[in-house]
Amino acid sequence: MKSYIVGVGMTKFEKPESRDWQYWDMVREAGGAALSDAGISYEDVQQVPVGYCFQASTAGQRAAYELGLTGVPVYNVNNNCATGSTALMMARQFVEGGISDCVLALGFEKMQRGALGGGADGGDFKTSPVARHYGIMAARHGFEMSPPTAQIFGDAAREHMEKYGTTQAQLAAVGAKNHRHSVNNPYAQFQDAYTADEILAAKTIHSPLTKLQCSPTSDGAAAAVVVSERFVEERGLGDRAVEIVAQAMTTDTGESFASGSCIDVVGQPMSREAARQVYEASGLGIEDVDVVELHDCFSVNELLTYEALGMCAAGESGKLVESGATTYGGRWVVNPSGGLISKGHPLGATGIAQLAELTWQLRGDAGGRQVAGARVGLAHNIGLGGAAVVTMVRRGR
Repeated sequence: MKSYIVGVGMTKFEKPESRDWQYWDMVREAGGAALSDAGISYEDVQQVPVGYCFQASTAGQRAAYELGLTGVPVYNVNNNCATGSTALMMARQFVEGGISDCVLALGFEKMQRGALGGGADGGDFKTSPVARHYGIMAARHGFEMSPPTAQIFGDAAREHMEKYGTTQAQLAAVGAKNHRHSVNNPYAQFQDAYTADEILAAKTIHSPLTKLQCSPTSDGAAAAVVVSERFVEERGLGDRAVEIVAQAMTTDTGESFASGSCIDVVGQPMSREAARQVYEASGLGIEDVDVVELHDCFSVNELLTYEALGMCAAGESGKLVESGATTYGGRWVVNPSGGLISKGHPLGATGIAQLAELTWQLRGDAGGRQVAGARVGLAHNIGLGGAAVVTMVRRGR
């Protein structure tokens, strides 16, 4: 069976503590927008997977109850930065498995200011789910007094520079591109353009990464209505429907740790395998894709993901972004939303927000950031610890 996204919505992503709201307010806004976009009511929804990382158990119910009290199952999903796309994957599986005709995927986060703690429990990496990952990092690079997540990705950047000659200017080009894209996104936390020189001159978080190459903590929510082909036909939603052509999730394998490389530890092998599965299942390749929303939690991860998705050979990603191939007028437009670096990164909402952007792009509803003639989109969402989700979508039926 096929599955379709027929409605999407999201809040503006905000700096934590800058707006007087609670997570259920976010979900009421984003979920209500998605239902309105689909032209349906909450009474039509049969299942509700809800993604978040920083709220208490059953916060998904508390948030979904703002949309209605119909008694439908609500599932609480936590998969680190890949949480939103995991909730969306559950929605797709419910529909494609013939269990439900209409599922609402929700994702939200209300975060604190400052850098993420890297998943350690009270700072004790021995009890952390990512202790193995940070252990690999420390064995090769030591442990510095910088934010752990920036540190492990920054060390991956150092390895890429040492192995392939990638430059700081190429890393900064990622940040410059994504900040430039966000100028036309009213949902983005930041909407300011910066030159590569300004990005290089910003405060260093963990060398070679500066502040303007790092995704911020954010508050916000996103939602997507996923339905069956039967539902599309019965409700006359063909003009709104974006097909989820294929989707895959992978987790760490021995390859993630065997090399002792942070490039592998932060998830490039997971991303590569998830992409392979999606290409095989869809019959489409990266050459068929027009627009990409990928997980640029740090500028280096965008470069690593270019390689994992097959957009270039290993070590060629710095040259790819420098060439202009991943912006307007190039071969692909990557992160037209501004990406995590500029749009923001409320963990539970990120993966669904990526699909909201792709849905608007494929419908031709993206306004000043519209990718001309976009018909096929690809989303990539990754969580350290680990999970990688790749989703292929296309317009029409």
